[in-house]
Amino acid sequence: MWSARTAFALGIVLVAVACRQTAPAKEGDTSDDQTGDRTGAYADIVIDYAPVILGEEPTEPHRGGDNALEAPDYAGVNSCSSMGTCTFVSLGDGGSITLGFLDHLIVASGDAAPDLRIYEVGPDIEDTFVEISGDNATWLSVGAVFGSTATIDIDAYGPESGSTFVYVRLTDDSSQGRQSKGTVGADIDAVEALSFVATQDG
Repeated sequence: MWSARTAFALGIVLVAVACRQTAPAKEGDTSDDQTGDRTGAYADIVIDYAPVILGEEPTEPHRGGDNALEAPDYAGVNSCSSMGTCTFVSLGDGGSITLGFLDHLIVASGDAAPDLRIYEVGPDIEDTFVEISGDNATWLSVGAVFGSTATIDIDAYGPESGSTFVYVRLTDDSSQGRQSKGTVGADIDAVEALSFVATQDG
């Protein structure tokens, strides 16, 4: 069941989709007639966090879903004392997180340039399956990233050029990486749209 805060935020997302601009900006584009300063084209709401917790792992300090929001801020600290001081969220062995964009929408750019960047952090390379959606119901798989910071060209997976997406779901590959530790599973710091449109109020 969604909380009142999440339901309210989802309502904002739906309004934003209805009011979206149409010209996608590419990485590094700062022209005023598109999105202005590209800083801030990051996922900014947690829709769902569904970690797989086995034997209390990942440990509680590493279960803060909000730590996957906004710009990346990982500084090399891999063991956190609290959610409030952590800069990433651990998914657990096969767990997932669904993030949304309030201020920007991901756009299928129609070319071979990357459209999405996933920031997976920590000392272990942990593969992560990636899906995108415009409505949080119908999902398009756009492959996987294989640890560290990686980009995806969503056009390679068949969406119509100009299609917009609001949600990104990341799922840890349970067959890869260490299966137990305080930060078991993929550790997500941020998700960034590289091809995007700003919402009317973004």
